[in-house]
Amino acid sequence: MLDTLDAAAVRRWCAGGLAALRRHQGEIDDLNVYPVPDGDTGTNLVLTLTSAQQALAMDLATLPDGGSTAHGHALRLMARGALLGARGNSGVILSQILRGLADTLAAAPAVRGRQLAAALGDATAAAYSAVAQPVEGTVLSVVAAAARAAGSADSDDLPTVARAAAGAAAEALARTPEQLPALARAGVVDAGGRGLCLLLDALVEVVTGESPRRPAPAPRPVRPPATAARETGSADYAYEVQFLLDADADAVARMRQTLAGLGDSLVVVGDGATDAASATWNVHVHVNDVGAAVEAGVEAGRPHRISVTRFADQPPAAVAAHGTAAPAGDGRAAVVVASGAGIAELFTGEGATVVPGNPSTGELLDAIRATAAARVVVLPNDPNTQAVANAAAREAHALGVRVSVVPTRSPVQALAALAVRDPQRRFADDVIAMAEAAGACRYAEVCWASREALTVAGPCRPGDVLALVEGEVHLIGADLADTCTAVVDRMLGGGGELVTLLSGADAPEGLADAVAEHVARRWPFVEVQAYAGGQPHYPLLVGVE
Repeated sequence: MLDTLDAAAVRRWCAGGLAALRRHQGEIDDLNVYPVPDGDTGTNLVLTLTSAQQALAMDLATLPDGGSTAHGHALRLMARGALLGARGNSGVILSQILRGLADTLAAAPAVRGRQLAAALGDATAAAYSAVAQPVEGTVLSVVAAAARAAGSADSDDLPTVARAAAGAAAEALARTPEQLPALARAGVVDAGGRGLCLLLDALVEVVTGESPRRPAPAPRPVRPPATAARETGSADYAYEVQFLLDADADAVARMRQTLAGLGDSLVVVGDGATDAASATWNVHVHVNDVGAAVEAGVEAGRPHRISVTRFADQPPAAVAAHGTAAPAGDGRAAVVVASGAGIAELFTGEGATVVPGNPSTGELLDAIRATAAARVVVLPNDPNTQAVANAAAREAHALGVRVSVVPTRSPVQALAALAVRDPQRRFADDVIAMAEAAGACRYAEVCWASREALTVAGPCRPGDVLALVEGEVHLIGADLADTCTAVVDRMLGGGGELVTLLSGADAPEGLADAVAEHVARRWPFVEVQAYAGGQPHYPLLVGVE
């Protein structure tokens, strides 16, 4: 057994945790409760920790600087590698957990039980700060339970504290269906939480030499599960305010309370600086009183790079065409995440730099730097990539590049955003215009169900055709073409002047043309643009402006 966690043990933990995640990768992927064929939490965790291990391997011979211990140097390398390799929300949260551990343990002369307990507490705080709207019944609940149990152990014995944390995490994972109804109806536990439990068990094995014996999570029941709701802020608030803030922790704490009373979707994330007086914070909030939000920042410290986005009550007039956007100029660029050769070609034609789907933080950061622009807009095109884009933006800030993330959830929204770019505007105003154009574009996805589920549109079985509007299943059909035309009709029933169709790699020949012909007959005053997108999983993507 180990009395303390040294650098060699950190490397063994990383390797053991990665091996465990690889063994259970498919199992974690299958814990996805959404009935579309892109559940990949296990894959994202494996890729994130692979990057962490590579960072450790490349620096095996590197000695820590004068201000770091050997184990602290290894932990910082591991956390930094995870951040740059983070994929999806699960990867970003894991990178923040590792950062919290590294920040606390790096300066400790020795890592024993009480030091590990304190570090898990800081890791929990870092994990919660990485999520715009924290939800219990997720990996957040699991890491919080591990931290509480580690603290309650009240021991300097490292094996005792490690076992307590891992055991409490496993118990918290089993309780996640009680906290999140979607998990209960699906008969599964949280996927990210399952991955964290494997990592904590790997730590126990490194410290004690014994592998914890735990039963595998209960299998999925025969009855259909429910879909998971996607998180959004309240429609009661009309503006999104973001800024960087140079301030100390006490002032930031007071500002949090003020902003919490002004709106919702409040996120305040620090850069992990050890000197509190020089810390920089990324502040995000949805409010109605923009002046009061900015004033709260002024009272706390020095706000800069202030960005205000208005959530338009009414969509603006639709753009006549998507093929005439002005090229990037004046030291500006756009980076777009996209899957599919056709979609990539469309974005390249708009003057954007294209990054393949599900990128890591490091891959996005490399693309941002490769533009050689001082001001860059990032369009993630997927809710699961937004956290990665935000992490890349923070990293770019440290390099002196101003990055704004427009939270597009579909490629059709990115096309709408790029169509209104104007290099003659102030950068902040241009970002606002792009965000408004993206928000005014309603989007739909058509795919085949990958599993049984109880959706808001009724039960579905594998092979059924699903039409999702703004992320929720609205239609379930048996025929692909009929479902595609039905969802377009439903969307146009709420108004619209321009329909964009992107056919996928698995789309039968002529699908987009058939839908376009239907729109021409049924909605003669609506313009239709159809492209071969080539995206996987979704035979058709639809945008209505």
